[in-house]
Amino acid sequence: MLIPLSEATQETCGGKAGTLGMLLRAGFAVPDGFVVPLDAHHDTLGNERPDVAVDGPEGPSRAGPAAPLPAALLDGLAHGLAALGDPPVAVRSSASSEDTGEASAAGQHESVLAVQGVDGVAQAVRACWASLHSPRATAYRRGAAHDEPADAGSMAVLVQRLVDAEISGVVFAPAAPDGVTVIEASWGLGPSVVGGTVTPDSYRVAADGSVGRAVADKRIRLDRRGTGLTLSDVPADGRIRPALDDETARRLARVGRRVVALLGGAQDVEWAITHGRIWVLQARPVTAALPPMPPMPSATQGAPSPSARPSHPARPSPAGPPAPRANRLTGTAGSTGVATGTARVVRGPSDFSRVRPGDVLVCPFTDPAWTPLLRIAAGVVTETGGVLSHAAIIARERRIPAVLGIAGATVLISDGSPVTIDGTAGTVTTST
Repeated sequence: MLIPLSEATQETCGGKAGTLGMLLRAGFAVPDGFVVPLDAHHDTLGNERPDVAVDGPEGPSRAGPAAPLPAALLDGLAHGLAALGDPPVAVRSSASSEDTGEASAAGQHESVLAVQGVDGVAQAVRACWASLHSPRATAYRRGAAHDEPADAGSMAVLVQRLVDAEISGVVFAPAAPDGVTVIEASWGLGPSVVGGTVTPDSYRVAADGSVGRAVADKRIRLDRRGTGLTLSDVPADGRIRPALDDETARRLARVGRRVVALLGGAQDVEWAITHGRIWVLQARPVTAALPPMPPMPSATQGAPSPSARPSHPARPSPAGPPAPRANRLTGTAGSTGVATGTARVVRGPSDFSRVRPGDVLVCPFTDPAWTPLLRIAAGVVTETGGVLSHAAIIARERRIPAVLGIAGATVLISDGSPVTIDGTAGTVTTST
């Protein structure tokens, strides 16, 4: 019933696992694992939806009666885990419709990290199946289909050995041989980068091997502790220390170019580094081009980027009157376009209902659970996150401007004030 990852194809195991199977067969360093294939989802549930709670913007979602996992599937999970040595694993969705050239489904389905044992993996499998019908995934499919409901398809589930990453991030690997590779990197596990909860370092590697970088203030990191994940503060001496040296950035760029040569077209590649080894965790076609990027200092001259400034508004000098609030803020250009609307400061799900069509969303970060808001917002401004985060990818697919990594944006921009966001220049202009 289960398929080794080395034998996975998109037809049997969905987009994510199928691509990783190709990469593994081609000799890339991909964490080993196995797949609960698409057929198992259909055979187990038929037309029913699993009765498993999945968090969405409107709160937990439950759908349909529960169906127990078949004994054969549970036995298969036990044997698969034993063959891996029963390590902590990552259990990840691999839908038939995700990671395509038309729609990435970036972050819209469930991933459960640091799972160990058959019972935990079985529960995570059901959570991945349930996420196919979560509010955020449903909203994403409708948006991708120009507001018409789209077929949810089927869900395979990938079970892989978890890489305890020291450094992780995303590579944007261009299709053109002379193109520039863009890399974002931070400490610890990757969800903090791809989910936009940290502003990562940004690197650009030219075809001739020259490296430019902008170092961010990487204040938090995510790590595994036993069978759980722990968010912790980065020590002061590591916050503005570059996560990558020049040679490692070049190695990542070479990995990205090899992925492009195998799969074709520009690719987003998620990666992790442990003990100096680069692991490929995911690769998917780029569905929307990056915005034009301004010049970046060379790595030998690199200095902390604007995002490395403390994430609070400037305080007045004790020697004089308060400084006037600047009416133009600069961050990272995440998605092109210009929009003017009412600033709507949203700090969490309790504020979601306040967002109206045409508002400019201003928030600490935009993780994938906020997808329904990106369907109605005119633009999005965040305090953290990079151009390769899931939220930035969704903004580009929605063709709405996005400016990321403006420290203190939720304080500097007043709720209800008119604001203009320029996602090409990476600026936000307020009326004050």
